[in-house]
Amino acid sequence: MKAINDRGMVVIGCGFMGKALLEGWLASGVKPEAIHVQDPAPSDWLKAQTGFHLNKDLPANPAVLVIATKPQVLAEVLPPLAHFGDGDTIVVTIATGAPLAYYEASFGAKTPVARAMPNLPAAVGAGVTVFACNANVSDAQAELVADLFNAVGTGIALADEEQMHAVTGISGSGPAYVFAMAEAMTKAGEAMGLPRDLASTLAVHTIAGAGAMMREADTEAGDLRRAVTSKGGTTAEALKHLMAPGTGLFDLMEKASGASRDRSIELSTP
Repeated sequence: MKAINDRGMVVIGCGFMGKALLEGWLASGVKPEAIHVQDPAPSDWLKAQTGFHLNKDLPANPAVLVIATKPQVLAEVLPPLAHFGDGDTIVVTIATGAPLAYYEASFGAKTPVARAMPNLPAAVGAGVTVFACNANVSDAQAELVADLFNAVGTGIALADEEQMHAVTGISGSGPAYVFAMAEAMTKAGEAMGLPRDLASTLAVHTIAGAGAMMREADTEAGDLRRAVTSKGGTTAEALKHLMAPGTGLFDLMEKASGASRDRSIELSTP
């Protein structure tokens, strides 16, 4: 993070995800004095940060310019920042939808740009962020981008920007799918007579534990499923329903993630 501490970082917009990223970056060694935030309605957390430059003059040549606004306001937010383009400031955007070409048109064709899709678990240091860089991004800048997102979980470089829509359908929207699974398991537990608090605790800890196993195991999820499913047992009986052709979880997930991907494509032009 030396380049950021030497030259500064500018963050435009600081909602829930912006806050999560800043907390991770501070923990990874970015100095508060290096952070310049522009936000028209700063949160209490943001106003309480000691050392931040909040809604003040921006450095002339920061190492990184982070765009963390809603995509609907990009057209009004980007023009005043155009002077950061065509230099060695890398623009890192987490705004949904807008492609690299949109930022190149706004900042200049020579501007290094990285487009990223973080997800909600970044707030607890367990996010997965996929990012795509344009041809102007140097190896050192690409490494910096990876470091930024590894600070809040796992950063993964994507060779083909067009895959970002599919990424949105899996990891971008994915936490909500898992929350819905926990909600469904809780309701099922209640239907079988368990108290709601107990059903919820069982669902949440089961999902968290299974996720930890998948992350640590050197094997695929399908192999783990088969390993814990005894022929003719209780789990096998449940999976007959979850994996039923046409109505089961596999088909539902394909439809759901495809719908998320399609909506991402629709939103790709701010």
